[in-house]
Amino acid sequence: MRSFALAGALVAGVGLAGTAGTAAAAEDTVAKPAVVGTTAAVGWGTCSSDTLAGVPADQVKYYSCARYRVPIDHDNAALGTIDIALLKRAARTPDRRVGSLFLNPGGPGGSGLRMPIGGEYYFQPAVLDRFDLIGFDPRGVGQSNPLRCFTTQEDADEVFNAQIPVPLSRAQISGTLASYRDYGRFCKNNAGSLLNHMSTKDVVRDLDTLRASVGDQKLTYVGFSYGTLIGSTYASMFPKQSRAIVIDGNVDPALRTSDGVEYDRERAQGFEISLDGFLERCDQAGAKCAFSDGTPRAKFDELREYLRKQPITIPGGGTVDINAFTGGVSSVLYSPSAFPGLAEDLQALYNVIHPAGAQAQAQQAKPLKVLTGGKQGLADQNPDSPYTGDDSYFAVNCSDKPFRINQEQVPDIAAKWERESRTFGRYQAFADTAACPVWPAKKPDVYRGPWRAKTDVPVVVVSNFYDPATRYQFGQRMAAELGNSRLLSVDAFGHCILGDALGVDKAVADYLTDLKVPANGQVFQPNVQPFATA
Repeated sequence: MRSFALAGALVAGVGLAGTAGTAAAAEDTVAKPAVVGTTAAVGWGTCSSDTLAGVPADQVKYYSCARYRVPIDHDNAALGTIDIALLKRAARTPDRRVGSLFLNPGGPGGSGLRMPIGGEYYFQPAVLDRFDLIGFDPRGVGQSNPLRCFTTQEDADEVFNAQIPVPLSRAQISGTLASYRDYGRFCKNNAGSLLNHMSTKDVVRDLDTLRASVGDQKLTYVGFSYGTLIGSTYASMFPKQSRAIVIDGNVDPALRTSDGVEYDRERAQGFEISLDGFLERCDQAGAKCAFSDGTPRAKFDELREYLRKQPITIPGGGTVDINAFTGGVSSVLYSPSAFPGLAEDLQALYNVIHPAGAQAQAQQAKPLKVLTGGKQGLADQNPDSPYTGDDSYFAVNCSDKPFRINQEQVPDIAAKWERESRTFGRYQAFADTAACPVWPAKKPDVYRGPWRAKTDVPVVVVSNFYDPATRYQFGQRMAAELGNSRLLSVDAFGHCILGDALGVDKAVADYLTDLKVPANGQVFQPNVQPFATA
């Protein structure tokens, strides 16, 4: 259910890109726009069948779609325009409608277009009754003029397949760094003028235009993960246009926009904190956790160190190496419902390197549930096949996060981080920290504060104690930096929590619908704790 959040963890192997103009794969029908004040109104029309895939026939009537044109550079109309793809799910009780609720899933690079379709998961019925839910793909993402660095999938595969998530040898390290330089060259040659206008500030200016275009005097917004930077930036740039803003799974906006290296270092520490918590809960769960026999922490460390030297062959075929292991564990930490499967996989791998008796042999033969091996990347089946991804992840991150280092410093940084964050330090260092120093965007326009948001109503900041990607300390800092805020803490694992903690869901519903501000300092429980049984 949290698949939208994984974009922030999986760095290599994902890409999207593009130049100025209108993305038009299968355009939705739009009506002729009217005018709201001085802003052209959104021209809502019917949605394509692909956009509404999975929507029951009797619910289609609630949905409409549009494309809304915004400038590439809000300060320089001469650069041209791009179109933002929008989907609206109408309020179920229009006579009690409050306004529009804009949604963003994070990433950066996550497509938010279809988020309203899953509105029942995140929101209480009162929210669905009283708001038009509006999902959109931010600029450069999905159907909103995807920013593309490659013209063929083969070029993309060649670059991405050279990126080793946990490079250990000198050859792996140099090859990975070189692949990021190649990536930058492709982007410089192919991405066009949009490349220099992908900052969160650019997205926020689009969002304020969209707010006005749907006729709302003030913005009501819910953002997850990277979407918390959008929400906090909006509140700081446009405090008097902010009605109610909920941000779940928070970044530290001041640190993220002032020191990318330190931000990434602390992000790696957040994954380690989450992993420690998982292993502790497994130990406490006993037989409910398949990896609990013995000492889970020691067993995990032994597995990791073994994999640093050689892969483990899975009974029945395939292998797991340090790259698949680290990436797989990091991904599962986003979703506590997958913790039992991870525990089973860890025990199965442990049994392979410690074979003992018939029971262990039987366990070895079981296929892995969440950790998978084998080759990564796509097979080259069709020469010169079009590249259909996008490269918005790095385009946004490398615009917002300043890296005052040379790429040549990354191996030493990785070694340092590895000493303090043994599982994820090197993994994080060879992600943004290796890519952004050679990213070709030139002087992007970035909002770097001030962050004291003088909004009429406090911003609601929601943060899990064991969130891997946006550690709890980031949420505490977000609340402190905004000033006019309410921090809702959750004794939970996983990345983001709306939809998985009833107390939080009710508090957020009251806040969105009636501007009832929750008390500060509350600690909530998730609906289900890891390894709990019915």
